[in-house]
Amino acid sequence: MAPRAYWKGYLKLSLVSCPIALFPATSEQEKISFHQLNKETGNRIRYRKVDAETGDEVEQANIIKGYEVSKGEYIEVDPEELQDVAIESKRTIEIEEFVPKKEIDELYMRDPYYIVPDGEVGQQAFAVIREAIRKEGMVALGKVVFTSREHIIALEARDKGMMGITLRYPYEVRQADDYFDVIEDEKVPKDMLDLAVHIVATKKGKFEPEKFQDEYEDALKDLLRKKQKGERIERPKEPSRTNVVNLMDALKRSVAVDKKTAPKTKVRKRIAGQTEMLLPIAGKKGKEAAAKPVAKPTGRHKKAG
Repeated sequence: MAPRAYWKGYLKLSLVSCPIALFPATSEQEKISFHQLNKETGNRIRYRKVDAETGDEVEQANIIKGYEVSKGEYIEVDPEELQDVAIESKRTIEIEEFVPKKEIDELYMRDPYYIVPDGEVGQQAFAVIREAIRKEGMVALGKVVFTSREHIIALEARDKGMMGITLRYPYEVRQADDYFDVIEDEKVPKDMLDLAVHIVATKKGKFEPEKFQDEYEDALKDLLRKKQKGERIERPKEPSRTNVVNLMDALKRSVAVDKKTAPKTKVRKRIAGQTEMLLPIAGKKGKEAAAKPVAKPTGRHKKAG
């Protein structure tokens, strides 16, 4: 099943326009997520929206947004009023200028999106805009509205489509001086720098994201499998600490170690059953489930309701 578009509208360059669709280029759905449970019953914890003064539960239809102008005093805004905020970028990304990508500080980059033509109409216009951006070797800047906010978006050609990256506004970026000013100006001795540069040179490689391994995620899956099977959970041993006398000693030892061992890149290995991470559990609630003893589990197998 094809993913659902996150945003649909029009891409416009001067008088040329075409319908487009935006799709998030990243996803965290594969990551393990947890629910909160009542430790006494194993039942799922659910949250309710209640009036802070009366304690009464409030229906979704009666919930509106409010901007706090002073303590306890709000300007109320209905969803319909937000929908009626009329700005062009709500339905159209109009390219306003082109800039070199290298001039965009990474601090301003936020979220990536794939951009494709929406339907057969406008395919040629989409290709013309894409190839114009590719030929210039620059990124196009425009504005788009979603998540109830207007975002600056940088567009660039990518394969047969385009990629858009939303950018932060200057007020969203903290000033580095507020943090770096406290760092002392250290004079680095040449012999130390030479050793450090040598270590860097021995670890040079190519950017290959397929070799990245989320070891914490793998450890979580292993933990859940063991708890599901009732196996004993052992605390991992603390990593050994090397007794380094000083910085120069640490650098020299690092160089010696690198000479003995070639750099090893951890390749992500498929864990058995990774697609179907946990086996289905025919759990029963309450005392009925507890009445059937098996190998003593380290975690409750009860299905959260």
